[in-house]
Amino acid sequence: MAAVARRLGVAPATLRTWDRRYGIGPSAHEAGEHRRYCQSDLARLTLMRRLISTGVSPCEAAEQAKNKKVNVKLEKILESYIVRDDLVEALHKAAQALDKKFIETALRKELAEHGVEKSWSEIIVPLLFLIGNQWEASGEGIEIEHLLTEVLKSILREHVQEVKKPFNAHPVLLASVGEELHSLALHALAAALAERKIETYFLGTRTPLAALSAMISRSAPPAVFLWAQLPQNADPKFFREIPAIRPMPRIVLGGPGWNPALCEDVAVVSDLSQACLEIERAVGL
Repeated sequence: MAAVARRLGVAPATLRTWDRRYGIGPSAHEAGEHRRYCQSDLARLTLMRRLISTGVSPCEAAEQAKNKKVNVKLEKILESYIVRDDLVEALHKAAQALDKKFIETALRKELAEHGVEKSWSEIIVPLLFLIGNQWEASGEGIEIEHLLTEVLKSILREHVQEVKKPFNAHPVLLASVGEELHSLALHALAAALAERKIETYFLGTRTPLAALSAMISRSAPPAVFLWAQLPQNADPKFFREIPAIRPMPRIVLGGPGWNPALCEDVAVVSDLSQACLEIERAVGL
């Protein structure tokens, strides 16, 4: 039961209550034996949890789940999330339950309706804070953060389709520098720029100065965005020692690792919106 409770993101006591009060529990349970849940049981319980998170009463949710309405489309459930904080909370519970399908469906719908910039600031960043704070407080749940990060990267990569007739003749470079392993912000920026018909080259994590310099020399980008989550990776050499080309690209720095006092003559941004604006200026929008 404990394993099923963790998967659903509820307490074991909640499962016992659902079984006792609403008759939704393991299909086969003999007195004195461990409760064993089959796949159909998990499907019904997952649906019940999803319905409750949308505001359906536990009694009604249990009735729908027991009637085997397990093929209710997630899109229908997601239509009930009008308040943004409610969607963040639902995604948080889904992440705790490792409900990958719910997260993917919700994020695809969110991006399609609201775009990357709004979805990032109002949904994804608050969700990441919740997950991160939970891990810091308990020391548990690192697997939840890793799963969520990979799902987010995948969804954002889907959103970066080939930009037809891009506004910029030369792609913008995006890189996490030094030994930086964080790249989620780069994926969000690439997706947001694609919505603006701005093409990018994605260099990803742990981009050394030599690779960055070679790409600048070869591609002559209008802008270069450098991400550093950690201070040890935010070395000014990554913008001071790049090749001198004509015209010089606009350098845009993002991430909490950078010290603005050491970053004169370059743009230091604090969020996705500012990064997009700086790059739009660089390409002439």
